[in-house]
Amino acid sequence: MGALHAGHLSLFKRAAQDCDLVVASIFVNPTQFGANEDFNKYPRLLQQDLQLASNSGVGAAFTPAVEDMYGEGFQTTILPGTLAVELEGAHRPGHFAGVCTVVSKLLNIVQPDRAFFGQKDFQQARVIEQMVHDLNFSAEIVVAPTVRAEDGLALSSRNAYLSPEERVAAAAISDGLKAALQAYNAGEWRSSALTDIVLKRTEGEQLIAMEYCVVANSATLHAVETVGDRPSVILVAAAIGATRLIDNILLPAVIAQ
Repeated sequence: MGALHAGHLSLFKRAAQDCDLVVASIFVNPTQFGANEDFNKYPRLLQQDLQLASNSGVGAAFTPAVEDMYGEGFQTTILPGTLAVELEGAHRPGHFAGVCTVVSKLLNIVQPDRAFFGQKDFQQARVIEQMVHDLNFSAEIVVAPTVRAEDGLALSSRNAYLSPEERVAAAAISDGLKAALQAYNAGEWRSSALTDIVLKRTEGEQLIAMEYCVVANSATLHAVETVGDRPSVILVAAAIGATRLIDNILLPAVIAQ
């Protein structure tokens, strides 16, 4: 949706390594914003974005207006399934219907062989992977690792909303996820213990209001009580002041099923 940062640029560069031509879509999609969310104030820096994209291997940019994507009489929406119900789906009703609808339109318009998404939006990537599979899109979905700032905070366009004090506090989220991964690698496979590690790191920051911290199966996104026998993920959402951030960390399977 624009306001490009190093995470987006890493996707462009990855795509340029794998593909002959890279096309970037830049579109602030109104249908994935809730009634009280930040559509009108979402940063729009198109000329800066186009230069950054060009410098990162992008050969063409698709930058439609809202009326191009949702013209008069538009009425068809894609409703995702169970992957979209919990977590972000529960906290942002209608969000993933908007995501699926616009991504399906972008895939149909551009007709890419591969489409690149970031792991930071883990649930979104899983929902899109499922949609592409279920509806027989030809594009291969590639999910690239989260890019982080030096203090560990996952890069996001919404980080620009954070005050200096909020920016410092927000780093506790990634600190907690990193500590939980270290505990997991040391043999702690109880989900409750892993989420407690994250919560203890963030509870010390009064500016952080945690919305959820869940250990889930990476494929189904269903919460699990213990991990270790199959890939899992810790998913977090929190409000820092007026800014809502999400993050996650993967827990690879370490024992045979």
